[in-house]
Amino acid sequence: MPLVNSKILVKHAYENGYAIPHFNMNNLEIAKAILESAQENNSPVIIAATHASLYYMGGVNSVAGLVKGLIKDLNITIPVALHLDHGQDFEIIVAALEAGFTSVMFDGSKLNFNVNATITKKVVDIAKQYDAGVEAEIGGIGGIEDGVVGNIVKADPNQVEEFKDIGVDFCAAGVNNIHGIYPENWEGLDFELISKLKQINIPLVLHGGSGISKNDVQKAIKNGISKINVNTEILYTYALGLQQYINTTDVLKNKNYDIKKISTFGIEKMKLELSNKIKEFGSYNKSNQIPI
Repeated sequence: MPLVNSKILVKHAYENGYAIPHFNMNNLEIAKAILESAQENNSPVIIAATHASLYYMGGVNSVAGLVKGLIKDLNITIPVALHLDHGQDFEIIVAALEAGFTSVMFDGSKLNFNVNATITKKVVDIAKQYDAGVEAEIGGIGGIEDGVVGNIVKADPNQVEEFKDIGVDFCAAGVNNIHGIYPENWEGLDFELISKLKQINIPLVLHGGSGISKNDVQKAIKNGISKINVNTEILYTYALGLQQYINTTDVLKNKNYDIKKISTFGIEKMKLELSNKIKEFGSYNKSNQIPI
């Protein structure tokens, strides 16, 4: 199946009370784990790359080619979208669209709102030429994501309304969420604000999906969260898997140093975590229900 527009997936989730899993990729192994796990769970999925992962993997064409190639070679039949996460450079956004990304995020959260809105409208206009979806950010998401540092700034519902009018397909609103590992003194998601934003009738995106309790995830989905982003839990699950392999295996015996053996062990660990997230978000067995 060719890549699909993210807004089709998110719209279906929004209308049917679940959330699309957005999983960040940083290398071949993570991309493979994401696609295989989604296929095994018959779940639609958004596979995403940040600027940092683009640079690490070679660029937009390398990433798009890898994902498209894996979909074909692994016989992936579930709906897959390829998303640019936290795009801050207009030229990279255009390059991603030209390479075949099916949605892009413009993160202008550090800009003056009027400037943010102006550039976001520009992104919306060009994305239409590629039949691609657009995500934008209102407020600020705390923590650090692939070198992008953010402070918690709660979204203004009036600004979310304006972004809906601009033509944004789904909105990442600051609701006291954080990228990375949540500290012990975190006050939790602002469900009162999420409930207000739900009234605007635009699909909402929850960044910082790693570490939020299952109960809070379910509550957020009931209040309009239709896409949940996960990166940190994928990375540390992979890292812990590799660490476990190295610590429990004599790498000098039986060619246990073979990177394919080591990576496969990490992939299987990631797939368990990804499967849990798919079920938690409610996207399990939803692929055949999406009109494509």
